[in-house]
Amino acid sequence: MRTKQFYNPENPEVFKTQLQLWAQQFDDILWLDSNQHHQKYGSFEAVLAVDAFTSIQTDYHDAFEKLKAYQGTTKDWIFGYLSYDLKNAVEDLSSNNFDGLGFPDLYFFQPKKLFLIKRDGVEIQYLNMVSDDMNRDIESISSIESTKQSKFEESIKIHLRIHKDAYFEKLHNLLQHIHRGDIYEANFCQEFYAEDTTIEPIEIYRKLNAISNPPFASFLKCFDKYLMSASPERYLKKTGDLVLSQPIKGTAPRSENPNEDKALKERLARDHKERSENIMIVDLVRNDLSKTAIKGSVEVAELCRIYTFDQVHQMISTITAKVEKDKHPVDIIKTTFPMGSMTGAPKISAMKIIEDLEETKRGLYSGAVGYFTPDNDFDFNVVIRSILYNASTKYVSYSVGSAITAKSDPVNEYEECLVKAKAMRTVLEQ
Repeated sequence: MRTKQFYNPENPEVFKTQLQLWAQQFDDILWLDSNQHHQKYGSFEAVLAVDAFTSIQTDYHDAFEKLKAYQGTTKDWIFGYLSYDLKNAVEDLSSNNFDGLGFPDLYFFQPKKLFLIKRDGVEIQYLNMVSDDMNRDIESISSIESTKQSKFEESIKIHLRIHKDAYFEKLHNLLQHIHRGDIYEANFCQEFYAEDTTIEPIEIYRKLNAISNPPFASFLKCFDKYLMSASPERYLKKTGDLVLSQPIKGTAPRSENPNEDKALKERLARDHKERSENIMIVDLVRNDLSKTAIKGSVEVAELCRIYTFDQVHQMISTITAKVEKDKHPVDIIKTTFPMGSMTGAPKISAMKIIEDLEETKRGLYSGAVGYFTPDNDFDFNVVIRSILYNASTKYVSYSVGSAITAKSDPVNEYEECLVKAKAMRTVLEQ
């Protein structure tokens, strides 16, 4: 049973920062922040879930069945992530590349303490606790010095897992697959990493979020493992009988010059290659959603719309579907996972080829972070524009990718990866 209380902080933005700092005492944390972006189907300004009452952690074997049983038994809020390598639970695939991070393939927890930040205040929900517990925590949170920062003098040496010449060679190989007709499109990713490195995760997250201000930011702590994400992309959201996906395909840099910035945005909107990439993924998502949707209910609400963020312009489409009320939420995710924007088309062939060509196990990168509600609704982002950290092994990692089609120019694809990597590199090297 959850005890609920509504709290109206004097300064909501300061309270958000205080909440983030207060949460660091717990082993299980998930912070989700919309950064006040107006999202057509948004629910909260931000959410904090901490302090696991129950949890599930597993590798990919029967992972969705285990999650289904856990979600059905808990019948409560649960927060966590689905790693990209759950593809192996859905299809006859494997993940044999190097893994420097060691995240479990799937992790969810039922929080004792939950903060739902809305436009008019904060709804606090505590599991099996009384109002006095909430009041003590509110007092503790409000007393935190929100501007306090730790200082690390250590310089971070970032390495490339795939160097430039090798990248071009791999793209040439990938293009041969496309020209032979094995696939039409594939999202090819590369890792940047640092070893024997100590960082302060919450501060890295705050810096990354401050320069990006994305609609699907997240900070996750799972004991000694951390995610700091400035994701602009929603994977999948369910509200009642409505399911929504918003894949991103198409990226252009920003410019400080307003006229140049407008030109970059307009050029992206007209770019035939970027549009074809996006439309291919829209078709894939439509097909995936149709597996659980009511017949004839899958629709494209927005096609190739340009959204502007602090670091980049993005081409985003929105696909919706209706599902029967008794359709299990985990089944909807299982039949659409991994998301098309991070795989390619045809999906299975693309996943096999990119597994052979990439050097790093993706793990949580290009997976999804989010939550299920007690009403069987859910909302998950796509883990991109993110830094991952294993505090025990002192390994820091971020990956970027781009969609490769028959029209791809390897030099342009490499430069697009550098544009996407800019925010992560900047905050790590500050």
